[in-house]
Amino acid sequence: MLCKVRNFLLKDALLLVIGGDIYLIMEICYRGYSHWSMFILGGVCFLGLGYINRFLSWETPLVLQMLIGMLLITALELITGMIVNVHFGWEVWDYSQKPFNLFGQICLSSSIGWYFLSAVGIVLDDYLRCWIFEEEQPRYYLFHKKLKTRSRFHGKT
Repeated sequence: MLCKVRNFLLKDALLLVIGGDIYLIMEICYRGYSHWSMFILGGVCFLGLGYINRFLSWETPLVLQMLIGMLLITALELITGMIVNVHFGWEVWDYSQKPFNLFGQICLSSSIGWYFLSAVGIVLDDYLRCWIFEEEQPRYYLFHKKLKTRSRFHGKT
């Protein structure tokens, strides 16, 4: 039992570091700078995206997984923003000038971006788990599971 817990924690720690690093790189490429708190936020978001397929079946449409990912990332961004920007005053980001923002910590345009980026995170996590940890081979359905159909030709043609 202890070995399973240790392996579980090591997997999550590695994936958190990978996700945090990727997020820092993306933010530096997009904004030109980042903050150490974004490493933590990016890593936790990446883990969260990975857990979507741990709790839902592979038959869950990718567009629904992306919506869940967007809501998860937006919620984590709001919580982190309220801590690092509002409580501590670190001014890591400020969306107050963007339309449809909430407390300057989240905004609609960022949430839409998270929707599309969550697909990358979901697929990357699944393939990393497959390649590194030899977990199940990922499979996706964009909108719904393809139904098997019977051929209309039952005999030889």
